[in-house]
Amino acid sequence: MRRIIVLGSTGSIGTQALDVIRANPRRFELVGLAAGSNAELLGEQADQFHVEDTALGAAEAEQLVRDVDADVVLNAITGSIGLGATLAALKAGRTLALANKESLIVGGELVLDAAAPDQIVPVDSEHSALAQALRSGTHSEVRRLVVTASGGPFRGRSRSEMADVTSQQALAHPTWNMGRVVTTNSATLVNKGLEVIEAHHLFDVDYDDIDVVVHPQSIVHSMVEFIDGSTIAQASPPDMRLPISLALDWPNRVGGVGAPLDWSTATSWSFEPLDDEAFPAVALAKAVGRAGTTFPAVYNAANEQAVDAFHEGRLPFLGIVDTIARVVDAHEPPSTLTVASLAEAEAWARREADRLISAL
Repeated sequence: MRRIIVLGSTGSIGTQALDVIRANPRRFELVGLAAGSNAELLGEQADQFHVEDTALGAAEAEQLVRDVDADVVLNAITGSIGLGATLAALKAGRTLALANKESLIVGGELVLDAAAPDQIVPVDSEHSALAQALRSGTHSEVRRLVVTASGGPFRGRSRSEMADVTSQQALAHPTWNMGRVVTTNSATLVNKGLEVIEAHHLFDVDYDDIDVVVHPQSIVHSMVEFIDGSTIAQASPPDMRLPISLALDWPNRVGGVGAPLDWSTATSWSFEPLDDEAFPAVALAKAVGRAGTTFPAVYNAANEQAVDAFHEGRLPFLGIVDTIARVVDAHEPPSTLTVASLAEAEAWARREADRLISAL
C-alpha cells in the first residue's frame, strides 16, 4: 500500500490520478490533497476520499508535503510555482511523481542535486515512455532519445499560415484534453521544447542526442534508439492514466488502467520530421538548455507571459515564441544558481516580456 499526496488535484492530471487511486483501493491510499484555487472541488475530493490534510495554494502545498507522511508525492501543479513543492518532496525523501515539468526545467541542477537516484519518476507520457524503453538496455548502450509530438492543431502549416490563428484555434488540440497553458504550448511546440530539456535532466542524455519527431496519431509516445540499431518504442492509446499509474507505483504496472491497442483492426502510424522554421521553439529550447543556469527559467517565464498576452488579444500567435527568443537573447545570467537567483531571473523575464509585448 503506497500513501499518496496529490498536488494540483483539481486539474487534468490530478483528477485522473484520483481515478487511478479510486480504482485501486488496496494499492493506494490518498493521504493529502492540494489545489491552486478551486476550494470547492478540493473540498469535494477530500470528502469523497476521507482526506483530512488539504492545502490551497503553492505555499500551503509545500507545507503539506513537509508535514504529511507519504510514500509518493504527485506534483501536478502547473507552472514553475511548483518548484518549492518539488524540492520539499525530495528533501523529505518521498518518491516524486513529476507532472510539473517546469520545476525540473527551471530548477535544473538544484533539483538534480536534491534528488537521490531514481527518486524522480516522470508522469508526462513521453518521459514515461522513455523510462519504460530505457529498461531495455544500459545507459552506455543508448544512441539517442526520440521524443514524439502530435504536431498540435497547426501541424503542416507554414509560418505564414499561422499569422492569424485565434485563441480558440490554438486550444483545439487534436488528441489531448489539457489546460490552457499546456494546450497552447502544444500548439507552439514550446511544450516539446520543455520536454527535451526535461528528458536531458531525467536521463542524462546530451541535447545533440535528443530528437523530436512528429507522430500525429499519438500512439507511440517516445522511442529509444540503441547503439546496435535497435529502437524500442512504447505504444498505447492516448490515456494519461497509464503513465500516472506507473509513476504512482513505479516500476510496477497497475492492471486494468487503460485499454490496450486493438491489433485486429487495420491501422497505420506516420512519422514526420519537425519543421524547425515553422516551429522554432524546440531548437530554441535546446540552445537554452545548453546555456543552462537561469536560461531555462527565463524561457519558461517569458512563455507564460506571452501565452497570457496571446489569449488576451495583446499578442499574435507567432509573437509567443518571438517574444521568448527576444527575452532569452537579452538575459544576463547570475554568477551563482540559487533559488533566489532563479526567482529573480523569472521576475525579470516576466517584466521584460511584458515590456516587449506592450511596445508592439
